[in-house]
Amino acid sequence: MQAIAETVFDAVYLVTVLTLGISMLRKHNAERQYRLFGLMAVVLGAGDAFHLVPRAYALCTTGLEQHAAALGVGKWITSITMTVFYVLLYYVWRERYHVRGRNGLTASVFVLAGLRVLLCMMPQNDWLSPTAPLSWGILRNIPFALLGLLVIVLFFQSANHGQDRAFRWMWLTIVLSFAFYIPVVLFADSFPMIGMLMIPKTCAYVWTVVIGYRMPRSWPDRSHVLPQVPSQAPPEPP
Repeated sequence: MQAIAETVFDAVYLVTVLTLGISMLRKHNAERQYRLFGLMAVVLGAGDAFHLVPRAYALCTTGLEQHAAALGVGKWITSITMTVFYVLLYYVWRERYHVRGRNGLTASVFVLAGLRVLLCMMPQNDWLSPTAPLSWGILRNIPFALLGLLVIVLFFQSANHGQDRAFRWMWLTIVLSFAFYIPVVLFADSFPMIGMLMIPKTCAYVWTVVIGYRMPRSWPDRSHVLPQVPSQAPPEPP
């Protein structure tokens, strides 16, 4: 029963995210942030497919233990693509709120993303083993969580400051995704039922993509999207 339910859920998720992403990419007259969101959705769906498809096959055949290597490779690829997902989301933020400059902030994003990728590449992760070390699972997720926290703060501040109703819950979707993901990283090996939290975590990512899909493609009045870098005040008259 678990195999059927989980496989159907994962199939619906992948088809939904990839369909929405491709649809956004095909709208050539859309704004750059909309196409960025489409690319982000495709990266999300394609990356998750490397893990979810082998998992579905394992559940429906000889079990997860017999396919540890394939599942490990899938988790490794997904770890990289999820990092790219958040970098792209950062650039959606820059496009939507007309952010210019902020080179230090951009450098922080790339440092965290690069550190995450570097840690994922280390052989100590033992991706192909059914008993990968928990310590490295925690270590490689520290820069990932910091990157997510940075994006949460940016969207929370910008959406509230600019009264951006279309993106007012973007920050919450990311909070929920991490709130459901972190317990899985920490406790799923000891308490397998905690792995069920990946279902609401996946739903949170679908919510993220749906927000992007439904965003207004053009704004006759952009007064609700305020720039994040304040302009220099004009000099006072003598």
